[in-house]
Amino acid sequence: MFSAAELVSPAPELTAEEMERYSRHLLLTEVGVLGQRRLKNAKVLVIGAGGLGSPVISYLAAAGVGRIAIVDDDAVDVSNLQRQVLHSTGSVGAPKVSSAAAAVAALNPLVDVEPLELRLDASNALELFGRFDLVLDGSDNFATRYLVSDACEILAKPLVWGSILRFDGQVSVFWAGHGPTYRDIFPEPPAAETVPACSEAGVFGMLCGVIGSVMAAEAVKLITGVGKPLLGRLQIHDALAGSWRTIAVAADPEREPVTGLIDYAEFCGVAAPAPVAVELASLPAGSFALIDVRSPSETVLGTVPGAILLPKAELDAGNFGALPAGTDLVLFCRTGLRSAAAALALRAAGFDRSFSVAGGLEP
Repeated sequence: MFSAAELVSPAPELTAEEMERYSRHLLLTEVGVLGQRRLKNAKVLVIGAGGLGSPVISYLAAAGVGRIAIVDDDAVDVSNLQRQVLHSTGSVGAPKVSSAAAAVAALNPLVDVEPLELRLDASNALELFGRFDLVLDGSDNFATRYLVSDACEILAKPLVWGSILRFDGQVSVFWAGHGPTYRDIFPEPPAAETVPACSEAGVFGMLCGVIGSVMAAEAVKLITGVGKPLLGRLQIHDALAGSWRTIAVAADPEREPVTGLIDYAEFCGVAAPAPVAVELASLPAGSFALIDVRSPSETVLGTVPGAILLPKAELDAGNFGALPAGTDLVLFCRTGLRSAAAALALRAAGFDRSFSVAGGLEP
């Protein structure tokens, strides 16, 4: 087991203002003044200022983590507010990192916030991660999760990871040399079209607070040395059942260590295949049949007028009877991933004039 001294050394003595603000931590023998001084000196990087990032950032700031950097290249959308409680109606349209920084400043002005409005990739991850003691990953896609895990492994940084979808959440701590990494548990990404994003499948808003709060707690435990972190354990939460399961996980002794970063979009297959991708606006009106391959529940949020609803599950089962004959078939979904896979499958089944709307219905 590691000691907190491996991660963060204590800051100088606390000020009178800090003693008052963090008094409830100081009363905890396990944390005390020394633990709070470690929190004050900690430099933490949070990936994502969305559903998981909101409680993570809020609780880390409230706990007195001295420096919090936030990476996100997205803007606040009104649909975020159902679960991303760090933001408000007045923040709609603003960069998420700016909104998050303002929220932290209002909550705890003693915390130094570094908003980083950028897209994390293989060209900037190692240099960025090297400046921090600890990384928390609240991203919502597999390409970023593998990138973050690999960069942390190369730099021997601890990683607190969380994931949510619909009513289910997962959380763990990964740290090469001390326990397993994300790659040990998930050696290969799933096929891109098989795992819908929250924008497609939905998410129970309160689940973000549950998993995000656990992530923040794990970070504070690592920084202060309190308790037993989730190294070697994966916690799974079912919000509908109100249940938790803890699964023991271990590093794969046969896995080759990560020594460099790769093209993660290609690794996860998230780029729609070019041969089937088309821009909807470029197609002449009336020259094609538009097929919505989403599930019926997704269409409550709207669809394209004139589109034929034919869920991908039906196409996967070989139910092609509802497909119009003698015309181009242009398929779409929320992001373009499922429709691209469906178009390729239709071509393999003999529907050579099948295409997918590039980017789907995402704005």
